[in-house]
Amino acid sequence: MSRPIVATLKLSALRNNLQVVRQAAPHSRVWSVVKANAYGHGLERIWSSLGETDGFAMLNLEEAILLRERGWKGPILMLEGFFHADELPLFDQYRLTTSLHSNWQVKALANAKLKAPLDVYLKMNSGMNRLGFSPERVHSIWQQLRAIANVGQLTLMAHFADAEQPDGITEPMKRIEQATEGIDCPRSLSNSAATLWHPEAHFDWVRPGIVLYGASPTGQWCDVATSGLQPVMSLQSEIIGVQNLKSGDTVGYGSRYRAQVEQRIGIVACGYADGYPRHAPDGTPVRVNGVLTHTVGAISMDMMTVDLTPCPQAGIGSPVELWGNEVKIDDVAHAAGTIGYELMCALAPRVPVVTQS
Repeated sequence: MSRPIVATLKLSALRNNLQVVRQAAPHSRVWSVVKANAYGHGLERIWSSLGETDGFAMLNLEEAILLRERGWKGPILMLEGFFHADELPLFDQYRLTTSLHSNWQVKALANAKLKAPLDVYLKMNSGMNRLGFSPERVHSIWQQLRAIANVGQLTLMAHFADAEQPDGITEPMKRIEQATEGIDCPRSLSNSAATLWHPEAHFDWVRPGIVLYGASPTGQWCDVATSGLQPVMSLQSEIIGVQNLKSGDTVGYGSRYRAQVEQRIGIVACGYADGYPRHAPDGTPVRVNGVLTHTVGAISMDMMTVDLTPCPQAGIGSPVELWGNEVKIDDVAHAAGTIGYELMCALAPRVPVVTQS
């Protein structure tokens, strides 16, 4: 019999969350962002549940080819474009939309021998200072691309660093408007936060990521609690042991936790080798038998310990929700000083995954 830990993916929640995006941006088309193996959910497991999207956006060429081989015929946007010029024949074969953010990519595309032009997303650096051409260069690059036979439809793309803030897109939008004055083109600017909270930035295509999986772009579930979003992934396990502590007894490596009174604790089959954050402090929320409680002691590779005081009926075999419908992944991540994105992506390969339609 295998360990009792399992991750469950609720596919109906994906469909629901896509509809929440459409309601938030009713006049835009939607790129469903499925990078990082669909934020740890498994692209092959979930893509068909997002089949009503207008397009998929990702990073890895292998994942784009997988979607084509599974039957997706709609647009696929490669968010970082091609990494080597010799990938362009595959972009051509599989009809992928490429972003362009560097001079060498422009030259490589111009020199490539393609069967048909590729649609292009011109990436502008609007202040995040990762990828993209500076605002001062957007006009000249735009004109250069219009003269290249291998370039099909041109779209302007940018990204926001602070869209979760009420005024977080004000300055970037000024840069974008100034840089594109006189350019009439489709635009794709909005990430999850801008999709939810900045309709003035929706334009032609929005690019939601984390909200599709039912977590908050801010890392705080309270910010999306009334949005209609539903968690897709839940991580569940069971109590596999119980200890009765006396006052002064310690728990786990480093003896970090010390009982102040007599206390009953449960040992859960889940640890950092499963993807649970090792640095989660005492007090990180969990549910045992449907009752909210919390962790005590350091997270081990394969086990963690939880306080059973609020749930005295719990014992070996009692179900534990590490995160999911009741314990929000954002709340676990916040307690551990990280974000829900990281916990999703960190789910370990050894954890069995089941899907629910």
